[in-house]
Amino acid sequence: MALVFRVAMQLVGLSLSLLGWVLSIITTYLPHWKNLNLDLNEMENWTMGLWQACVVQEEVGRQCKDFESFLALPAELRISRILMFLSNGLGLLGLLASGFGLDCLRVGETRPGLKKGLLILGGTVLWAAGVATLVPVSWVAHMTVQEFWDETMPEIVPRWEFGEALFLGWSAGFSLLLGGCLLNCVACTTQAAPAPGPYAVAEMQIQCLYLENGTADPRV
Repeated sequence: MALVFRVAMQLVGLSLSLLGWVLSIITTYLPHWKNLNLDLNEMENWTMGLWQACVVQEEVGRQCKDFESFLALPAELRISRILMFLSNGLGLLGLLASGFGLDCLRVGETRPGLKKGLLILGGTVLWAAGVATLVPVSWVAHMTVQEFWDETMPEIVPRWEFGEALFLGWSAGFSLLLGGCLLNCVACTTQAAPAPGPYAVAEMQIQCLYLENGTADPRV
């Protein structure tokens, strides 16, 4: 029963981490980090992401333009690009390490210490990926709030607001954090004894044979 619960918690943690990793990738390329609604022209909406800015018009549709210069971007967008790439890479490494450390896999079952180490390593890397996602998303949100309440700007000037990608990024970051922490917690609990493999069965048969003959095992 304990083994079933342990494997179930590992799968839940890995599933949460996988969900967070996918959401983090979508957040990286989604051009909806900021939204701008024009009061003078309600049929025109602007959106901004890490790679491009888009304008949505009812008659023309969506038109997007990529940012031409990396250095010309605000500091929060430059750092966000780097951290989101780092999060995506760490998420992939964490998923691979955690996947090979699952108890339900027969790979490496004779080396429980190695599987435990892989599970802890994967959980830690996934936790770091979650932090790398939350930092840029929260930073951009903080700068958006500061600009929105900037009293030096005239009230007639439109203000950027939160885009859908920010909420998606928060969901991704917390999913990675929760999944990584869950994998680490399960890995640090007492591990159940692995199911006997072919070598263990053969060893048991040899021991039984010596017991039936009434002789001692010469290997002991």
